This record gives sequence, structure tokens and C-alpha cells, in this order.
Amino acid sequence: MPGADRPFRFGLQVRDDNSADDLRAIAVAAERAGFDVLSTSDHVGTNWSALTPLTAMAAVTERLRFCPLVLNNDFWHPVHLAREVAAIDHVTDGRFELGIGAGHAHTEYAAIGATFDPPRVRKERLAEAIEIVRRLLDGEEVTQHGNHYSIDRVRTMPSRQEHLPILAGVNGREALAHAARHADIIGLTMLGKTLPDGNQHEVRWQPARLDATIAHVAEQSAGLIPELNVLVQRIVVTDDREAAAAEIVAAVPSLDHADALATPFLLLGTHDNIAAQILAARERWGVSYFTVRDLDAFSPVIERLARPGARSGAT
Repeated sequence: MPGADRPFRFGLQVRDDNSADDLRAIAVAAERAGFDVLSTSDHVGTNWSALTPLTAMAAVTERLRFCPLVLNNDFWHPVHLAREVAAIDHVTDGRFELGIGAGHAHTEYAAIGATFDPPRVRKERLAEAIEIVRRLLDGEEVTQHGNHYSIDRVRTMPSRQEHLPILAGVNGREALAHAARHADIIGLTMLGKTLPDGNQHEVRWQPARLDATIAHVAEQSAGLIPELNVLVQRIVVTDDREAAAAEIVAAVPSLDHADALATPFLLLGTHDNIAAQILAARERWGVSYFTVRDLDAFSPVIERLARPGARSGAT
């Protein structure tokens, strides 16, 4: 499997209701625990915005990288986004990565009076934006008149990094094909229809479906498959994986028991079980970049995978 030997990276997505002091303390703790990336989210509400907290956390760390996971493309014009991203990359000493997606929370669009276009349109707009932002960050002058954006002879500050990584959080064959050719990282979602609350989704976490998705990405990228990211939806540290899976399945009608045990979007069991699950996901699907939301629960897994020989299968 392409990517099966790619080094692991581990991300932590911080809660959006932490205080500023909490965020700085979490950043220090995450760096000490061996995490590689800190992430925020991008939602309309009383929570933190997506970008400013990353600069505050960068100021108290030395090694960590920073990535919004993910920005809603419809809330950011690509020129203004490129300006912000380049500025943050400079003030974080080249430790920024851009995570961006097509948007999904129809309730947020309604709240601000924005049109919630069909998925196909939002994904086409995202693809166009990624290409514009890429060229601006690389220092090009951009003129582009597409279906969604029209810009003339625009330059912005280039990124500090020679090539700032872009993560595209997408699903669907056409969006994945574009990401395979234009993104450095693909944030796999494997989600279906957005549910009425605007935040929850049907899940499509069957291993065979993920097999097909990865095969499609590999084909579209001519074998040079991008780094693959999974945002883990839940970690349950337990001696009884079967019971943990049963509890989750009872609350998620579109998920069955076998899929709950196999999917990389759920990490269930002892820390050793979870380390083994991560190794298996990299071996089968090439997934090497895992983002979690629980520092304390996951830190012992990083420790286990850092042991000599662990990342080749021994835990």
C-alpha cells in the first residue's frame, strides 16, 4: 500500500471553549507529549475563531506545527485567505499548514444569510480556491476567471515555507481526485448526508469503502499518494473493545459493530490495542496522520509507538 512506510504524525484538535491560558498550556503539554500538529476548527458561534489561537499556541512552542482542521472555504475569499495564511506562516517561523474544506453545516449558512449551495457546487468552488491559494502562497501573480472567482493580476505575500502544505478535507470521487492532484494532505472524512442538526452526519466507515477510496486516490495521484489524515471521532480506553463498539453503534444507526471495531475513525481498547490499530491502518490504507481530541487518552499511545521497533509492528 502506498504510504504504508510514511512516518506517523499525530495531531491534537483543541476544544473551542478553552481559555487563552488553557490553549497555551495545552500547546506546551502537547509538544512535551510528542504530538506533531495542533489544530482548531472553524464554526460560527461564541467559540474561538480558527486562526488567531494557532498563533498564540505557536508563541509558546518550538517544534509543533499548526493547522485549522478545517476552514470552511465558503467563509474565506482565496485572496484574503492567502494573505492571512502567509502572514501566520511567517509569524510561526514556517510552521503553518492550511486545512480547508467545502463546508457542511447548513445551520451556520442560514445564521449568516449565506446561500448553502449543493455539494457539487461547494466542492467545485473549493477546488478553484485551492488552486488560487496555492499559486499565491508560492509567490505567483494570479489572474483567473473561473466559475466561482474572478481575480486580476493579484500578488500576496508568499509563505515563509518554500511549499506550505495544504490539507483538503473532502469526500466524493471528483473532490478526492482533485485533492489527489493538488493537495499535499487529504483529510479523509468518509461521511454521508448531513443530518438535520447541521453538524452530525451519516457515517460510511466500512473497510471495503475505505479500500475503494484509497485505491481511487492512488489512481488519481499517479501513485504519488498524498499524506492521509483521519480525524478520530472518539477514543475509548477500555479492556473491553467489544462493549465500547456496541455502545457507539447503538447511538449511530449507520454504523455496524464490525465496522466500529475496524475503522480508523474510532480508536477503542487498551493503549496497546490502539497502537496496534494505528499500525494496521497505516499498513492497510496508508493512513499515517491521525488527529485526536483527547491529549491524555492518546499520549500513552504516542509513547508506545515511539519505542524502538514499535512502528514496525511490535508494541
